[in-house]
Amino acid sequence: MATQKTIVLTGASSGIGAVAARELAKIGWDVAVVGRNPERTAAVATAVGGTPFLADYDRLQDVRDLANALLSKYKTIDVLANNAGGLVGRRGLTADGHERTFQHNHLAPFLLTALLTDRLSASNARVIGTASVANRFGSVRLDDLEWKRRPYLGGWRAYGTSKVETILFARELARRTSLTAYSFHPGSVRTAFGTDTTLGRFAMQLAAVTQISPEAGAAPLIQLASNPSIDAPNGTYFDGLQAGGATTAQGNDLRLAAALWDASAALVGLP
Repeated sequence: MATQKTIVLTGASSGIGAVAARELAKIGWDVAVVGRNPERTAAVATAVGGTPFLADYDRLQDVRDLANALLSKYKTIDVLANNAGGLVGRRGLTADGHERTFQHNHLAPFLLTALLTDRLSASNARVIGTASVANRFGSVRLDDLEWKRRPYLGGWRAYGTSKVETILFARELARRTSLTAYSFHPGSVRTAFGTDTTLGRFAMQLAAVTQISPEAGAAPLIQLASNPSIDAPNGTYFDGLQAGGATTAQGNDLRLAAALWDASAALVGLP
């Protein structure tokens, strides 16, 4: 009898995360359902027979507590899916003093992955990051990771930049560790994403005709988690199910990936 596989799935209380939790549970996976909202997280965990874990990415201490809880619960972790994050419409700071989009979409998953790396490595695990086609209008500046020197413009460029960082993190994780790492764009998914901003609501209305269902958007995440063999180099960015998705030039800059790793480690207090 095959050993049950375990996935830690952040952002699992709604959208493509909730769909992925459901579909992976159907094929026998043990799902650690990580979310911010207690009621929704518990509901998804109950529905899929998984375990709920709460973490608010506005607080890096929540990430550390989450890592400790996961390490206590699971002797092996086969997949870590860093799916949590989003767009913040107005620049603000987290409890840790970092720009919120940068912390939610990059620093928090970077820290969680680092804290789980030994356990993940013991299982030859995969790490999957939810990126976005929006990476193509992002611009990583190592001298302005916190968006102090550039106009915030409703958060969209900060969001796109954080998705370049997701792609770079997967590439550098693949280079520095024994882990397998991928990032992917789920497609323009019909969810509540971005609708807490005026521009976001307008953009979602324009895109409504071409938007895909959460089930379709979750398909790349499910495939990257469950397919025994991925026919693509370690560190690859996928556009949907297609390997080698288009990125900004920075998305392939391995020197930038290494420098971003070092800067991120310093910001979260890791060696």
